[in-house]
Amino acid sequence: MAIVLAAGQGKRMKSKLYKVLHPVCGKPMVGHVLDAVERVQSERTVVVVGHGAEAVQSYLGHRAEFALQAEQLGTGHAVKQAKALLDGEQGITLVICGDTPLVTSETLAQLMELHVRAQASATILTAELEEPTGYGRVIRDNDGSVLKIVEQKDCTPQEQSVKEINTGTYCFDNAKLFAALEQVTNHNAQQEYYLTDVVGIMKAQGETVQAFCTDDIGESIGVNDRLALSEAERLMRERINKRHMLNGVTIIDPAQTYIEADVEIGPDTVLEPGTSLKGRTTIGADCVIGPNTEITDSFVGERVQIKQSVLQEAVVGSDSSVGPFAYLRPGARLGEHVKVGDFVEIKNASLDDHTKVSHLSYIGDAKVGKNVNIGCGAITVNYDGYNKSVTEIGDDAFIGSNVNLIAPINVGNGAYVVAGSTITHHVSDNELAIARERQVNKPGYADKIRARAKAKKERES
Repeated sequence: MAIVLAAGQGKRMKSKLYKVLHPVCGKPMVGHVLDAVERVQSERTVVVVGHGAEAVQSYLGHRAEFALQAEQLGTGHAVKQAKALLDGEQGITLVICGDTPLVTSETLAQLMELHVRAQASATILTAELEEPTGYGRVIRDNDGSVLKIVEQKDCTPQEQSVKEINTGTYCFDNAKLFAALEQVTNHNAQQEYYLTDVVGIMKAQGETVQAFCTDDIGESIGVNDRLALSEAERLMRERINKRHMLNGVTIIDPAQTYIEADVEIGPDTVLEPGTSLKGRTTIGADCVIGPNTEITDSFVGERVQIKQSVLQEAVVGSDSSVGPFAYLRPGARLGEHVKVGDFVEIKNASLDDHTKVSHLSYIGDAKVGKNVNIGCGAITVNYDGYNKSVTEIGDDAFIGSNVNLIAPINVGNGAYVVAGSTITHHVSDNELAIARERQVNKPGYADKIRARAKAKKERES
């Protein structure tokens, strides 16, 4: 079981967005916490909500049960709100804050393992900080077990010198947790009900309280302001980049590469500086991405090259190339061996295998077949001011430069559309379509134009 504390407004964030919903590497902090909790196979997870309850519940959906802390009276009071759901349950309850996005499932598993091995009633996740100001101190007994936790404002000078701090993550015997919470008072500097007081109560009853000290001090970060949010972002980004590099991805400059938490990348892919991979993006093996490329919620196959381009909700098949300076908007779907070149925009359109759109073109609301060549400056005219219409181009067609295809329209297999044409009628298979004015040359007329211009200039002077 797990209780996630997510009721705080986070006034120091100075934001309309509730604290636990602030993203770290593309995912709300409480989402990272739920991920870690789920990986240790918590059978039931209760999220305690307060400020922004509806927004938090909307984001988490069916991933958790919810308890409301209508008035924020401290961490002990917050945990107590879960009593109606978990009272009477037997086993271990993990208590964790929703603003600690860097806590890992591996550390939680080690915490729980120590808790079981020591037959403890409570086990605390701790860390040692060179500068522990602001954190509750973990005071150990002579035998190394935990004697008590003292909040910063209640510390004596001797207690303030202790460097081991409470991270706010715990394992408890569920029944003993709620029994001890009934004895917690608010007789302290903050006049709040501290969850940490449960430790002293259990010790007074002769219970065993243990602590597991994590080696990763980043896991101790609770995000309360934008400075801490920035630090969490930096540490998470380093962690993500390291994981991908250990899995066979080359990142030329990790300091200039941004990869969000849910991105997947195949081995032997190279990420150039300025690459930004967001959302649920998947990149296959042996690709070269970047420099200065942003890909969001997209799928990229194997052996793909994407340079200085933007992709959103797009699909790129294997052995294709995109860019530089291309824009693949939502619904863009490229087959295999497709080339999309510089200053090309694709929107809600599919391009089948071996098709090329090399320069300065817009393809929107279209279905393009195999082995099609679309020339420089060609566009599908898909919007009449009221409705979007579809253009269909068959296999092996050739679309010349500066062609306007006025949708809805079909261009058949093997058809040829002459450069500079504006096509308003369907073109059947293997037909040639030309739709432009016949060229007329007027001998000597250029000299007349220059003479008129010269005469006008002389009159005006």
